[in-house]
Amino acid sequence: MKSTHYSEKVLDHFRHPRNTGTLKGEDVARGRVGNPVCGDLMEIYIKVRDERIQDIKFKTFGCGSAVATASMVTELAKGKSLVEASRITRQDVASELDGLPPVKMHCSNLAADALHDAINNHLNKEKRKSQSVKKVRCQKRTIIGEKEFLNKGVYHKIDNLLVFKDKRVLVLDKGETSLEIALKLTKQTGRVVFVTSSKDIAASVTLRAKARQSDVKFLYQSEVLEVRGTDEVERVLIHDLDEDEEYELFVDSVIILQGERHSSKKKSARLLNNY
Repeated sequence: MKSTHYSEKVLDHFRHPRNTGTLKGEDVARGRVGNPVCGDLMEIYIKVRDERIQDIKFKTFGCGSAVATASMVTELAKGKSLVEASRITRQDVASELDGLPPVKMHCSNLAADALHDAINNHLNKEKRKSQSVKKVRCQKRTIIGEKEFLNKGVYHKIDNLLVFKDKRVLVLDKGETSLEIALKLTKQTGRVVFVTSSKDIAASVTLRAKARQSDVKFLYQSEVLEVRGTDEVERVLIHDLDEDEEYELFVDSVIILQGERHSSKKKSARLLNNY
């Protein structure tokens, strides 16, 4: 880290992070957000008593600014009520650190989002049991927000791969066609994530070999529970089936191919051959 690019506060929180570690107990909730494509992953743990954050810890896998923002958000949230803590924004964190380079505001300043996720998980924990909710979601096999964001970042069919240029794209495993599209998308963007509930790539030997040599990032034993955002897609909620955990992933587009008829398969083949 260079002092010409980072404030002294950022350097201080990076070199001497506050409140690192984890928390355990019935009154503890965890928030987890990140972007596996960029490599930043943030976890915030809060211990809540009487609707107030009594203690807070963090773990992060990322760059120096990710460490600094996580450290700062724990300082800002500790002792505050859940309502007060939920109002802490990314800009608040950056301001308290005397600013962050613009490029770091989006990719590394995830601490406030992780805090909000922890608060939401605490509130949900009081209303329901996570096991039963996960079963219901699996039985429905629907993705919350899919219809709401259709053509606003969610795509059921692909007519032109160029619209995904330089975007963060998540492709849902819907068979070999979806995997082929994910591979073709690497020519348009270096940020392609393929989500599959399988432990391995379910495809032909040739296609599996191409996939393993590609720049596509694979999330195995995972499923998308929800698409989130304001006017357009901003992130998705991922369920890690192996660890039985949930976390947010920031994306710009989600490709969920629908059941294809014979004619649409021919159209997809023509599309793929054109790129």
